[in-house]
Amino acid sequence: MSEPPTQPEGGADDDVEPEFELTEASGVGGVPIGTDVAVSEQAAIPARSTIPPEKAVELLSKISLFSALQPSYLRRIANLGIEEDYALNDIIFKEGAQGDKMYLILSGAVRISRTVPGMGEEALAVLRAGTHFGEMALIDDFPRSADARAHEACKLFVVRKEDMEDLLFVDRDLAYDLLWSFVRTLSGRLRETNDKMTFMAVTSKF
Repeated sequence: MSEPPTQPEGGADDDVEPEFELTEASGVGGVPIGTDVAVSEQAAIPARSTIPPEKAVELLSKISLFSALQPSYLRRIANLGIEEDYALNDIIFKEGAQGDKMYLILSGAVRISRTVPGMGEEALAVLRAGTHFGEMALIDDFPRSADARAHEACKLFVVRKEDMEDLLFVDRDLAYDLLWSFVRTLSGRLRETNDKMTFMAVTSKF
């Protein structure tokens, strides 16, 4: 497994730990969209993570995919983290790109949108510090279902799929627990979708 790049020199703000509450952006990333575009995700200059390991563990524990994992496993995943910085309106990934990263927003904001032919960009959500997106790309091979770009200058905590795969290859116990966590997460989302469809079917009769 290749070593992550060394951290570049930072300014005075590097030591300031952001205060936020983690929330989940469900339905963003990793959904088949019927496109044959297979471009890679946008490149940013990565740096070794500057947030304390225990803070990274706390953030990861609030993501549904990782919430059932024991702290020792979360620490191993947190150690994979790097940071990427994006300026205003920089593209993080494009709809149809092959997903290969999970993102946690440490500061700033990210806009999730789709391009509607003849209309331009349609914003679906603006995600701020404490929100994560794209986590299912660590498990599945589906392309991105929307664009993600920097709504404000932002700093992201990133876990790359290739690093996760290397970890799971050498740690089979973690791989087993993560597989069951993935099944539970997927089952919960399917049940959520089914409940919404049932509600819509019932209310449409009145």
